Amino acid sequence: MTTIFLKPHKEESLKRYHPWVFSGAIARVVLDAAHKAAAPEEGELVCVRSAANEVLGVGHWQVGSIAVRILEFGAEELPKDFWKARIRAAYEMRKSVGLVQVESQKSKEKSYNDTYRLVHGEGDWLPGLIVDVYADTAVVQAHSVGMHVSRKEIAEAIVKEVPQVKNVYYKSDDTLPFKADISEPKVGYLVESRKTKDRSAQSDEFWSTENGLSFRIDWLRGQKTGFFVDQRENRALVERYAKDKDVLNMFCYTGGFSLYALRGGAKSVDSVDVSQKAIDLVNVNVAKNFPEATNHTAVAADAFDYLSQQKAEGKTYDLIILDPPAFAKHRDAVKNALRGYQRINAKAIEMIRKGGILFTFSCSQAVDKEAFRLAVFSAAAQVGRKVRILHQLHQPQDHPINIYHPEGEYLKGLVLYVE
Repeated sequence: MTTIFLKPHKEESLKRYHPWVFSGAIARVVLDAAHKAAAPEEGELVCVRSAANEVLGVGHWQVGSIAVRILEFGAEELPKDFWKARIRAAYEMRKSVGLVQVESQKSKEKSYNDTYRLVHGEGDWLPGLIVDVYADTAVVQAHSVGMHVSRKEIAEAIVKEVPQVKNVYYKSDDTLPFKADISEPKVGYLVESRKTKDRSAQSDEFWSTENGLSFRIDWLRGQKTGFFVDQRENRALVERYAKDKDVLNMFCYTGGFSLYALRGGAKSVDSVDVSQKAIDLVNVNVAKNFPEATNHTAVAADAFDYLSQQKAEGKTYDLIILDPPAFAKHRDAVKNALRGYQRINAKAIEMIRKGGILFTFSCSQAVDKEAFRLAVFSAAAQVGRKVRILHQLHQPQDHPINIYHPEGEYLKGLVLYVE
């Protein structure tokens, strides 16, 4: 195996179990005798050693500022059945917190759930890998070439260790490094049951259940893996506050918050997203769960334009949800992102009735929770409203944060009471 030697004193972060080796920490690369190329192939397994030749761990080599993502600390190679053991540990954690349920529980309308994140990258000691489970199908995304190379072993481990999963769909066309030289398919089924083969190619029959609500999951063409699993607990909180309220769900995507608000007894729900495809899915999901509902409206529109138009018409709401896409995907974009958060929150706060509630979120990992809070507070001050925090929100238990990798905390949210 190729060996990566670090510069003196650069092993300290690995000894604290942080899973990344940065390129600047590397002193030299020693290729194994069988290597034909002049450098390691992206995605291959390499052994990392200190300057004093101490074994630190084994991980995936990649091109970029993060040169190695450690999979196993203190080892020169991966142990036998590594993938099965890691998938099993991830599954057992979800099972222990009550996210894994059996079909017989489906009769309990509000509690049944077959939708959850099975693997959350570094949070499950599998850096570069995301796996979401929807009913009998797991959707896999590789964020590193190493996970792409290992995709078949990962799929086999999922089917072996997770009883409900019969199909594994691979969707990494938008997540793999764009400079990586990859010739193999980045999308498609890795494991497919006969039942799945008989389904519509348009995925019209791919439904899953979250807390008793049915959602059509379009992992073939939808964003991410087809659904935003990380807002499950926060959607349930919206349901608690929605009764008899006029609700606006901005950046609604497929209508997760909207469905919970409807079930919570909202007087009216307006769902807004810039994508017409997303709005079409919102309407499908509402029709499935509330076929007789007349208090829901879905609109395809730019968020800023919609709020400006509604303000001009004097429209106000009791409850507004702001769950925008990441305004900052890297550190260089943080300043512009914070201005964006301030602007969108100011527009929303202006439109909330006295005694109303704002759910506001940021999923930008590059924006920390203090900076996000300051942006929201600046928005409130700009509008001149009195605002109090009711809840501080974060990602749910199936999106765990590795205690040695605090960078894994990305979702932050506030529930505000607006006077």
